[in-house]
Amino acid sequence: MLKMVLSVATTLALVLLGGGPATAGPPRPADPVGIDVSWPQCGKALPEGLGFAIVGVNNGLANNTNPCLQEQLDWAESTVRYPQATNQPRVALYVNTANPGLAGSWWPTSNFYMGTLVDNPYGKCEGKNDRPCAYIYGYAKAYDDAVARGVEDPDSYFWWLDVETENSWQADTVANRADLEGMTAYFESIGAEVGLYSTGYQWGRIAGSVPSTSNLAGLPSWLAGARTLNGAKSNCSLSGLTPGSRVQVTQYVSGGLDYDVACK
Repeated sequence: MLKMVLSVATTLALVLLGGGPATAGPPRPADPVGIDVSWPQCGKALPEGLGFAIVGVNNGLANNTNPCLQEQLDWAESTVRYPQATNQPRVALYVNTANPGLAGSWWPTSNFYMGTLVDNPYGKCEGKNDRPCAYIYGYAKAYDDAVARGVEDPDSYFWWLDVETENSWQADTVANRADLEGMTAYFESIGAEVGLYSTGYQWGRIAGSVPSTSNLAGLPSWLAGARTLNGAKSNCSLSGLTPGSRVQVTQYVSGGLDYDVACK
């Protein structure tokens, strides 16, 4: 990630470099790393012998589907050889997030979605560009990710919410937070575990300061931004994205691919 395609010169150094075929060999069993892949890697060679894998469900936006999702899930299941050496699920998922408001291709007009009346802590959604509707939008995108994108047994996966400034967000950080809370509420309603992927900078711009009463508080953090394996290991000591959160995974770029470290 970060999953939007930018130039290598991007100063944030947070993007997935959707470069050529992977050349890195299997990591050493004594120090197994993970990898995250999605639509930019469709049809490309990927490494084997990993500690864990995280597969992107979307095609770069919160409202679409990775065209090679099933192929990459099959690859992930076959390539992970050392899950016992990490504290991570063998295969996890991540989803793009956004809060486009009325500029989006779809925006909720009520607290109902797919026949369910959603318990909305922000009040009644009436189609406005406000916090109640942002919460329902997030809930709806998570529902779609779990139900409409071809994921079998969605409750059995760990779901990471990919939170980046390259996607569409409102100036109101509370509304953005409501959106992410809605997504979390849906995934947790089906019994799935949830975590947050971002950097401290991007998270602060998008979600601001998260209160301890939010369902985002205490969720595991996956931090991007490192350029090397040692840098990723060092980032394990950073603070999590929300109150009570622990950094569980960190990411670094190598050979045009995103690798991940399971923090101890």
